[in-house]
Amino acid sequence: MKTYVKALVVGGGAVGTSIAYHLAKAGWDDVMLLERDELTSGSTWHAAGLLPLFNMSFATTHIHQYSVEFYKTLEAETGLNAGFAVVGNLRMAQTQARMDEYMLYASTAETCGVPYEFLTPDQIKERWPLIRTEDLKGALYHNTDGYINPADVTMAMAKGARQRGVMIERKWQADAFHWTGEAWEVTATKMVEKGGNLVPSDEQVVITAEHVVTASGNHAQRTAKMLGIKMPAIPVEHQFIVMEQDPALVEFRKDHPEHPVIRDADAQSYVREERGGWILGVYEKNAPARFEYGVPDSFRADLFQLDLERIEEQYMAMIHRIPSCEDSGLKDDFNGPICYTPDGNPLVGPAPGMQNMWLAEGFSFGITAAGGTGYYLAQMMVEGEAEIDMASLDPKRYGDWMTTEFATRKNEECYDHVYILHHPDEERPACRPLRTAPAYDRQKALGAQFGFVNGWERPNYYAPEGFNDHDSRSFRRGGWWQYAVEEAKAIREGVGLVDATAFTKHVVKGPGATAFLDWFTCNKLPAVGRINLTYALTDHGTTRTEYTIVRLGQDEYYLVSAGAWTAYDADFLRKAAAEKAGDFGYIEIQDVTTQWGVFAIAGPKSRDVLNEIVKDADPASALSNKRFPWLTMRNIELGMCPVRAIRVAYTGELGWELHHPIEMQNYLWDQLMSAGEKHGLKLVGARAQNWLRQEKSYRAFGTELGRDATPLEADLPRFVDLNKDFNGKAAMQAKGIRSKCVTLLIDGPEDADPWGREALYHGDTRVGRLTSGGYSVAFEKSIGMGYVSPEVATPGTRLKVRMLDQLWDAEIVEDSPYDPKNEVIRKDG
Repeated sequence: MKTYVKALVVGGGAVGTSIAYHLAKAGWDDVMLLERDELTSGSTWHAAGLLPLFNMSFATTHIHQYSVEFYKTLEAETGLNAGFAVVGNLRMAQTQARMDEYMLYASTAETCGVPYEFLTPDQIKERWPLIRTEDLKGALYHNTDGYINPADVTMAMAKGARQRGVMIERKWQADAFHWTGEAWEVTATKMVEKGGNLVPSDEQVVITAEHVVTASGNHAQRTAKMLGIKMPAIPVEHQFIVMEQDPALVEFRKDHPEHPVIRDADAQSYVREERGGWILGVYEKNAPARFEYGVPDSFRADLFQLDLERIEEQYMAMIHRIPSCEDSGLKDDFNGPICYTPDGNPLVGPAPGMQNMWLAEGFSFGITAAGGTGYYLAQMMVEGEAEIDMASLDPKRYGDWMTTEFATRKNEECYDHVYILHHPDEERPACRPLRTAPAYDRQKALGAQFGFVNGWERPNYYAPEGFNDHDSRSFRRGGWWQYAVEEAKAIREGVGLVDATAFTKHVVKGPGATAFLDWFTCNKLPAVGRINLTYALTDHGTTRTEYTIVRLGQDEYYLVSAGAWTAYDADFLRKAAAEKAGDFGYIEIQDVTTQWGVFAIAGPKSRDVLNEIVKDADPASALSNKRFPWLTMRNIELGMCPVRAIRVAYTGELGWELHHPIEMQNYLWDQLMSAGEKHGLKLVGARAQNWLRQEKSYRAFGTELGRDATPLEADLPRFVDLNKDFNGKAAMQAKGIRSKCVTLLIDGPEDADPWGREALYHGDTRVGRLTSGGYSVAFEKSIGMGYVSPEVATPGTRLKVRMLDQLWDAEIVEDSPYDPKNEVIRKDG
């Protein structure tokens, strides 16, 4: 057994074997995989093996698409049949809302080149007469999908890995990880059989690995403890049953190919053919999480006791949908652990605070994701970055505020939400409220309807008493839409107040701070008291993070970034600063997110409101252009509250961000509300703000800005100083302009706006996709932002956008279609 390797993969399920295979395929010739038991002995062996392609995530769709195509190639390479039955996938809809969901799924899939077809109930019945269709609205079907044998595909990937030189060692358990400063020392213990259990022996080795990947499946909590980190990857029970032969199905198959996978989302179940019978899998309510603190030593390739009462409703729904199965008996049953995360996405990427430690944990659809995860994670490890933006899967999207109970309850919620309607304006209720700013109760009393951002409660919009946010959700314009319109108009015409406390905030200071940030970001650093918008790039020249930098002193800076990415940004800053301290000197990084609250006040009357409460020797000029120009910071006093005021407005209107000590937030809130009363101050939520920033073509991190595009492709050359050297500069320039970010005004349907997941066409050619969407109060039509081929990225170009399975007219407009000269935002007073 080798004791020094380039990469060590811990975990021998489908995900682990795929990672090992793809690392070897990418050129690493010294890769080892450790499995504590036998390959596939975790969740892989009892997985149903479905390959669901459709979802609303661009990155996940790419991952699943790669898996489906990759699995088809394994037999030719390895000689092993992976058991891939390409039978198609039929997603049925009982309601128009479900059809609306599928139309959004389809447009997202279209951006990734996934084929699909919409079917009417009559077309479904004609092709597959065993399905009852009179209560259906239709279905979404794509013929390249199907199911696969999880054990077979894992063994095929394992053989392919071995053929490429990967060493696979079974019955070895990783028991400790130690970073030497240059490599990982992994203590591995030989496991032996004893009384039916798998127990550690006295035999141990220490394996030195330059890189370690953990793909430990249900054992993720044990892995997290050994690494000293938190991971919200906890299994939930998942049941499926195998039925005896259905004579009607057997008869049908005499003249027809295998039946497609049937997904009856409104019945919370899936059904597929299995040797003349059916497999029924369900995502029912009240399925419990298991192994919150680790898997018992006695649990191996085991199952839990079946709870048929819990799935009775779904079983009866299956009989309704496929009446011929009613007399089929129960042949086999499974109730096993499937790992989940609070948002259903796996944790894939660098571990927080560590060098060369990679996580691939929390896969609820592990078979579907395994192939693509191995491919894209290998790109990250070998090349430094994946070709798609993997930030939505990054393990650091959950910060240290996350606890075991939070993960347990949210994972249970995620499980029973698999087949609910996934509205883009969906907000899930479990574990809320958890992180609240002091003004939360005041906002709630005034009708705030909250969204969940990195654990924080943030107002999405404000509604009258008795309004029900859940019932207002839609794939079209929801019941909340008119309130957001009124809020957006208030900022354009009067004055609005937005709670932006969830913003991520860091202080970077010390003797090396200036040189470090000059290298770390691509724009000029501001002078003391000034601010700049800038970007930190990846080594590949793409956008890693967007920052608003406020220079507080010669070597002290206040950095503001997206609220959803606090731990993600903190880890990046700290690792980069530690790496460059030897070059630049001491650099101190402080996460001060929870120390500062933020209110954003904006609109033509915003200065009038602040003038009511500003305390200054000359209050009439305190907020004037002369004393407080655009893009500057001033320490001011609003009543008795000291405020770090920044003259910027994400809405593109005259306005200020009011950064204040969090403990004074309620005092400041009351001051602003009182002063704003006579000026018609309106409370504004994040949804209206998101629409308004699109009218100004302000790119947002996580949508327009990410690790798959450079700032130049985002069409932001004014924020890139090519006269200086900065991290990723050469790579950015070498990439050129592969696609370009544009703003579009859209003549869409009367009752719907784009969500930012839709395909864009120029004639019959797909030329790009939207990354943001919404409604423009300034232009009274839909608006969107997205990426298109450079040759069509010219203002005035007419495109088509796919919405509700139709193509609608759209026109590329000049950046900042509202107030293009920034006259409003610079207004004096």
